[in-house]
Amino acid sequence: MTFEQVHNNQQVLLLQCISGSKAYGLDTPQSDTDIKGVFALGKNEFYGLSYTEQVANLTNDIVYYELKRFMELLARNNPNILELLSTPFDKVLYKHPVMDLIKPEMFLSKLCLQTFAGYAQSQIKKAKGLNKNIVNPVDEKRKNILDFCYIIEGYAAVPLQVWLNRNNYQQEDCGLINIPHSRGMYAIFHKSQTKGMLSGICSGDNANDIQLSSIPEKLEPKAMMSFNKDGYSIYCKEYAQYWDWVSKRNDTRFQDTLEHGKNYDAKNMMHTFRLLNMAEEIAVEKQIHVFRKDRDFLLKIKNGEFLYDELVKMANEKIAEIEQLYAASDLPDMPNENQINELLVKMREPIYD
Repeated sequence: MTFEQVHNNQQVLLLQCISGSKAYGLDTPQSDTDIKGVFALGKNEFYGLSYTEQVANLTNDIVYYELKRFMELLARNNPNILELLSTPFDKVLYKHPVMDLIKPEMFLSKLCLQTFAGYAQSQIKKAKGLNKNIVNPVDEKRKNILDFCYIIEGYAAVPLQVWLNRNNYQQEDCGLINIPHSRGMYAIFHKSQTKGMLSGICSGDNANDIQLSSIPEKLEPKAMMSFNKDGYSIYCKEYAQYWDWVSKRNDTRFQDTLEHGKNYDAKNMMHTFRLLNMAEEIAVEKQIHVFRKDRDFLLKIKNGEFLYDELVKMANEKIAEIEQLYAASDLPDMPNENQINELLVKMREPIYD
């Protein structure tokens, strides 16, 4: 079954809701309209070999879950799916009567500590990564091995590139040998000293290591060179991570981050606190409140009115409080799968009658 066969088709749809920021009451004029819903496969498809778990449009703004998949995600206390059971009335576009058989309290459990608060913690880590990327940008021009090599001159370490330029040498015309028992230390020679071919210091800009040459015995080196291989490895990882992030980042949200000047993804942090507050409400009230009464506070975060470190401190304190609430809660450890299975069968019967 395809997205086109499900979307707006009440022959297969069981639920269709506006979700995301517009359901939370946290939308702005720039916000997209996200839609989530539930559908039931036709009888032949359901009993046949092909099973479609979910369908979505190209931008993933509209997603529909097959009833079985929907129930599986509910049983795992997936936040995005649990929210659909408590969507504000004015955001429900269509609801089949069979969906009234599903009660949110059947699914709420202590798993919500992991799925709501745990996901919020991952968002904090993500925000930290963004903070690091903004504060410590990596130049687009990639360094190479030569930038991590230094010539020892007395008590000083001179960049290899400076030493090569000073002597009018090319790295390809030089050769290295190991200094025994000295990690990262090499003797460096020049082609003017020997008739043999030297291998160069490295094979080129994309080399992952220096290379050694065959040098005649007792030949006096031009200098001693150190290579910070660990530093080069760390740099390569950071360079790849940073420019991968640049290629995948949401530029609109990134520009918003730069504009409010706090060096964190404000939308990301807003949803972190939304999840934490919802986790607390589940533990205390055993309910999911989709439309946010803490809207003003959350929008202040979105507008960049807090410092990054201030938010991280608040979030960590909140998580500690929530962990205590769940430890004292009488919520079940997890939903009752047998009960959920019985419900799923009961829902299928009228659909296929």
